[in-house]
Amino acid sequence: MTTSYAALLRGINVGGHRKVPMAQLRSLLEELGHRDVKTYLQSGNAVFTTDADTAPGELTAALEGAIEERFGFHVDCLVLDHERLAAVAENCPFPAAELEGKQLHAFYLSGPLDEQRLAAVDRAAYLPEEFALGDRVLYLYAPEGLGRSKLGEVLSRPALFKGLTVTARNWNTVVKLVEMTGPHA
Repeated sequence: MTTSYAALLRGINVGGHRKVPMAQLRSLLEELGHRDVKTYLQSGNAVFTTDADTAPGELTAALEGAIEERFGFHVDCLVLDHERLAAVAENCPFPAAELEGKQLHAFYLSGPLDEQRLAAVDRAAYLPEEFALGDRVLYLYAPEGLGRSKLGEVLSRPALFKGLTVTARNWNTVVKLVEMTGPHA
C-alpha cells in the first residue's frame, strides 16, 4: 500500500542559517527510498509517497538522521500522513475560508499537549488574537499575521512545548499540503 506523507522541517533557511536547499532535500528523500518527492516553498515542506509499512515516527527519525549526516546539523522534523493533515484542516475551529492565509496558523505537535501548559496564558490580554488546542495541533488566529502577533510570541516559548517537536505553518501551506498529499495529487 502506498501512503502519502508531508515532511515538515523546523527552522531551516531562515536568515541564511541552517540552509537545506530544496533540491538536496528532494534527493535525500529519494535516497531514503521515497517516491513522488516534491517540495513546497523554501521553508522546509516536502511531500512524498512510500510503500514501506513504516510508522511516521520512524520516518521522522530516519529523515532527521539523514539531514544531520548530510548537512552537519540537527533539524527537528515532523512526518505526517495525509489523514492527519486533512484532519487538522477539517477540524479548525476558526472560519478558515473567510480569513486570509496569513491570519491563521497551525502549530503541528509531535504529541498531545496538556491544556494545563496553556493555562497561564491570559487569553483576554491578546484579543482579537485567539488560539485553540486540537488533536496534536494548536490553531492561532492572528489578524495582523504571525510576524506581528504578540500571542504568537507567547505561544512560541519553548517551555510551553517542552518534550514536543512543534512547527508552525500558515493556512495557505496547511491547505496546500493537504492537496499535495491527497489521493488526486
